[in-house]
Amino acid sequence: MIRRTLITPIIAAVLTLLALAPGLSTTRPVQAAGVGPPLCQTNCATAIVPPVAASPFGITSGPLGSEWFSLDDAIGRVNRQGAVTVYPVPTPDANVGWLTTVDGVVWFAERATGKIGRIMPNGAITEYSLPSPDAVPQGIVLGPDRNLYITEQGADAIARLDPATRQVREFPVPTPDSTPLGLALGSDGALWFIERSAAKVGRMTLSGSFTEYPLAPSAFPNRIVAGPDGALWFTELFARKIGRITTAGVLTEYPIAGGPVGITVGRDRQLYVDLAFAPGVARVNLEGTVTGRWDLPGAVETLQIAKGFGLDIWVTDNLGGKLYRLTPYAVGR
Repeated sequence: MIRRTLITPIIAAVLTLLALAPGLSTTRPVQAAGVGPPLCQTNCATAIVPPVAASPFGITSGPLGSEWFSLDDAIGRVNRQGAVTVYPVPTPDANVGWLTTVDGVVWFAERATGKIGRIMPNGAITEYSLPSPDAVPQGIVLGPDRNLYITEQGADAIARLDPATRQVREFPVPTPDSTPLGLALGSDGALWFIERSAAKVGRMTLSGSFTEYPLAPSAFPNRIVAGPDGALWFTELFARKIGRITTAGVLTEYPIAGGPVGITVGRDRQLYVDLAFAPGVARVNLEGTVTGRWDLPGAVETLQIAKGFGLDIWVTDNLGGKLYRLTPYAVGR
C-alpha cells in the first residue's frame, strides 16, 4: 500500500501564482541569495525551426555534442551553433516518437511501424522489429542486463529486446488497456513506467514481476524520470501535479499549474517540467518547490524535454513544429 502526502494549499497557491502571474515566466525566478550562478531573466528561450515541416516529439542529449530529436519520419540533430541535420528513417511513415541515448548511440521508437531504431553518430540507421506492428512503442531504457526495455502502448506490454540477437520477449501489463507510456530505470534496478489510461505508476522487475500504484482516476500521468534523490518523478497532466514515488512505494504529489507533461533532470540536479496548457518550463527542486518559470514565446504544444549543452534545457513544440533552447542561467549564453 502506498502512502500519500499533498503539499499544503498555501504552497499550492504560491505555485499557481508562479505559473500564471504575468511576467513571472521570464523574470525573477526564485533563488536563494548567493546560491548558484545568476538566473536568466529575459530572452531566455530561442526557437529553432527544422528545415523540414514536421512535428518534433522526442528529444535526447546525444553524441557529437548535439541534441537529437524526432521529426515524424526522420531523426534530426541540432549542434551547438543551432545547425540542423536531418536523417530520414528507412521505413516510410514511421511516426518516430520517443528517443533515448545509450552508450553514445541514439535509439528511437517507430510508433506506426512497431519497430525500434538505432542511429549511429554518422547517421547510419538499423531497425529492429517488435512482435506486433501495432505495438506502438514509446519509452525506451537500457536495463542492467544490457537489454533494451520498451513500453508498448498498443500491445499493453513491456518488451525486452536483445540488440545482439534481435530476440524480443513481451511482458503483459496486469491492468488491461493501461496505455503504458513513460519509462525509467529506478535506483532499485527495476523498471518504472506510467500507465496513462489506468492512472497508475507501474514497476516491473527484470524477471517480469509487476507492482502497480494507483493515482487519482483523472490524473492522466505521462512521463517519468529517475531523480538524483533515488526516487522516481512523474507528471500528472490533468491533475496538474508532479508526483514523487520512492522505490518503497511512498507517494508524494505537488500541485503545479500549467499542465505538466514532460520532465527531465538538469545538470544542476533540479527537475525541469514542460507545461502543455501554458507553454513554458518550470524548474522544481527536490522538495517539490517551483524555483523558476520561463515562457517559450510562440510555442503551441510542448511535449518532451531534455537536458542539453552545459546547463541548457531543450523542449519540443509538437504542434508548433519547433524546438526551443532554454538557458535557465545567465552564464554560458
